[in-house]
Formats: sequence, C-alpha cells, structure tokens
Amino acid sequence: MTKISLKKQILDSNDAVAATNRKLFDAHHIVAFNVMASPGAGKTSVILSLASRLKPTHKVGVVEGDIASRIDTEKVIAAGYPAFQINTGGNCHLDAVMVQKALSALPLDDIHILFVENVGNLICPANFNLGTHKNIVIASVPEGSDKPYKYPGMFMKADIVILNKTDLMKAFDFDLAYFTHGIKILNDKAPIVLTSCKSKRGIRELANLVIAKYRKNFANHNFEF
Repeated sequence: MTKISLKKQILDSNDAVAATNRKLFDAHHIVAFNVMASPGAGKTSVILSLASRLKPTHKVGVVEGDIASRIDTEKVIAAGYPAFQINTGGNCHLDAVMVQKALSALPLDDIHILFVENVGNLICPANFNLGTHKNIVIASVPEGSDKPYKYPGMFMKADIVILNKTDLMKAFDFDLAYFTHGIKILNDKAPIVLTSCKSKRGIRELANLVIAKYRKNFANHNFEF
C-alpha cells in the first residue's frame, strides 16, 4: 500500500506540472509532441527530417532528453533549430518538471511545433505526462516486429506510430503484417507511418499529420503546406 501511495503521489505531482506546461504551450500557440522510442530507433533523425519538411512555414523547436551528453542537441542546433538539452543523470525518462525547466530556456514565441525527444526507453516514458499534446512512438525495423507485443503499454498510449528504417526491411526479414496486427489489437486509432530518413519515405505523410494537429488546435494559423 505504501509503494502504491507513493507512486500515486509522484504521478499526481507530475500531472500538476504537466498541466502548467500545457497551458504554456497553448498560450504560445505551440503544439508539442512527446517522441518516444528505444535507443537507436532514429528519434533525432526523424525529428530533423520532419523539421526540414515543415520549414519555413512551421518553426520547430526541440527538447532533447538523454542520460548523458549533448550529441543530439548539437545536431539539432547545427541544423538551425533551437534546442535544449536535458541530462537525466541516470533516470530512464523525462518528467514534467524537467520539461518545465527546459521551456524557460527556449524562444517559445518563435516556435510553432515542439518535439520533446524522450530518453530511449519503451517502458518508463509512457507513465509520465509531460504536458505535450500528442505521443509519437517510433519503432525501427532492426529491432524486430515483436515490439508491440513486448511493450504494450507504450503502444497503447501512442497517437502516432512510426516504423522507421524501412529501407532495411528485406535485410532484416521484417514481418510487417505481424507488427501492424500487434499495433491494431492494442490501439486501432493510431495511424502507422512507414518511414525511412535515408529515402525520405513517409516524411511528407508524417508532416501532414503534425500540421493537421496544429491546425486543429490553432485554426487561426492557416499555414499553407
């Protein structure tokens, strides 16, 4: 009972800060996406491919979450986008307080779409609300087609599922039907987008989903794309 009570207190406290983050996003007309995946699935590559597709009409910002280093943040900044690094020092996920601190360091008035790249992990990040509007979950072909079956909690909370590195599908003998079935039995509402950052497959489709969410939230910003 004590462990359950403590966990509830932690999550309730986190949710309160997440609600504050959401209000801040809305006040600045920012649509925010929590991007979650295993290490090496291609989170940063997908974000950069999306950002390139979205510019110049939609200004992108990024919060990078890692246990250590600034490697991905340096890539994002070098590509010309504002970014802030969160190093968790060992924690396997971001929480709303970490994101709140990052937001104070970003030029929010110059951002339309914010991608929060969570720590590489298919378990813990699903439990912590950050205040973002939508959850993007990325799986990659080299990981195998069984990820939805092994990590159901993550895929149940996805608003968009991306299967990345599809240019490697033949090399890894990836079972797309099995993967897709695993998603659909958990979450039949989330679109599944097949992407390759190398060939740019699926990036336009993904960008259109992101823009659709922006227009739904802020109809007065009628960007052409």
